[in-house]
Amino acid sequence: MKAAVHRLGQGLGALFAFTRSADLDTARQHLKACEFDAFRALSLSEQLHSLNVLSHVLKADAAAPPELRAAALLHDVGKSRYKLALWQKTVGVLVEALAPKLYRGFKEEEKIRFWRAPFIVRQRHAAWGGQILRACGSEPAVIWLVEHHQDDAERHRDHALHGLLARLQTADGQS
Repeated sequence: MKAAVHRLGQGLGALFAFTRSADLDTARQHLKACEFDAFRALSLSEQLHSLNVLSHVLKADAAAPPELRAAALLHDVGKSRYKLALWQKTVGVLVEALAPKLYRGFKEEEKIRFWRAPFIVRQRHAAWGGQILRACGSEPAVIWLVEHHQDDAERHRDHALHGLLARLQTADGQS
């Protein structure tokens, strides 16, 4: 129930994002020029979410490494490749939560079709984000964190960046 209330709050935040503005100065101070341009390609609601993730990272550790700060801002940058309406994002989240087998079947399709887009974007945005950041010349740690931010962190327990991944996921979960 707590997760559903949290998701409802996220949805309402996205619905009313137009009433707020993103703190672009904060984003700019943590990103390279190309990364900032990629951040700006996100929808306003995604920018606000990413800034909120950064805020949670900094609340937990004001001296968080620059790679974690950048990853907090850029973890969803792959979503800029295919813009979704709010209702499509909601459908993707609900189907994943309520019918995971159905969700897994939808995400396997290669071609993005209108009604399957929410599932494919949700599944692939991390990899797309890595591609965008490679083109920007981002730090390898930032790219890795973005590409793996939706993975089960335990799969990467032996990876040097496991601790940063866990911190990113915690902040993302709070946002």
